[in-house]
Order: sequence, then C-alpha cells, then structure tokens
Amino acid sequence: MLLFGHLGVTLGIFFSLGFMIPHLRKFIDFRYLALGSMLPDIVDKPLGKLIFAQTLANGRIIGHTLLFSLSLALLGFYIYEKKRNPGLLACAAGSFFHLLEDRMWTNPVTFFWPLFGWSFPRGCPDHTGLEYFIEMFKKSFEPELSPCFISELLGMIIISFFIVSSIKKRIEKW
Repeated sequence: MLLFGHLGVTLGIFFSLGFMIPHLRKFIDFRYLALGSMLPDIVDKPLGKLIFAQTLANGRIIGHTLLFSLSLALLGFYIYEKKRNPGLLACAAGSFFHLLEDRMWTNPVTFFWPLFGWSFPRGCPDHTGLEYFIEMFKKSFEPELSPCFISELLGMIIISFFIVSSIKKRIEKW
C-alpha cells in the first residue's frame, strides 16, 4: 500500500469504529491518525531506501516493527494520563494499522525486531533512491487487480468521502 491506501483505509476503519462505538470518538483525532497511518513509511522509506540504500535497500525497518508502534502507544498513554491529550494514542493506532495493512506478520524478522536479531533483512537494490519512489508511484496506479491498486483506489474513495463531508459541514455552518 501507498499513500491513499494507508490513509484512506485507516481513516475508514476508524470512522466505522467511531460510528459503532460512540465512546471511542473522543480518542480519535483524525489528524494524528492520518499521520500515524503514514509514519512507518515516513520513517523507513527515506532511511532504508535513500540514506542506507547501499547497505539495507529495505523500506521496512524500524518504523515497521511492533516495538515502534508499542513505544508510540506507551508514550501516548503517558501523555494522555498527564495532559488528557489523545493525539499520540491516535498516532500509535494509525501506525499499528499501517503494520496490519502491510501484513508485517509475514515478515517476523522485521515485525518482531529485535527478538530475532539486531539486523534487518536486506532488500532488493534494483530501485533505490528517488528511482524507487518514482517506480512505486507508477506501479500503484497501473489499472490492474493487484492488491496495491485496489487499496489505493479504495483509499481514494474513502478520502473523497471525507473531503465531501468536510465541505458539506463547512457549508452548513455558513
């Protein structure tokens, strides 16, 4: 998944959960949730595919670990207890759902890092640096029934729904 898939699917899941469990709405700050849904890629893609492209060539490292999401959650609970601000909890939830959407349990060496050792699997160095990002962007919009394309399309539909409903609310306030 890429930008629209992670953002849209995560926002859609939490919008549905907030609808089914109204008490949950006070903990959902969609801005932090959106940030969290992209945070593993914001951390890992530049590190693994740009900075350490020659040694790792892997865009799923630190941010794609369960330890990263759990650390965010623990820090989020601490901040919530001290300041009653649920923002980092929403960010942690978004980060965790990113891992689920990427199916990280299929890569236990990364997902459960450092339980299986301190190193991360070396990725394929075919496309590194800016070339990697351009190639991923092109592949996500090739109209075929791939999981990546379907999730991106679904994400775009959900984000469009959020934009339209936001515009409607602003018009009604006028």
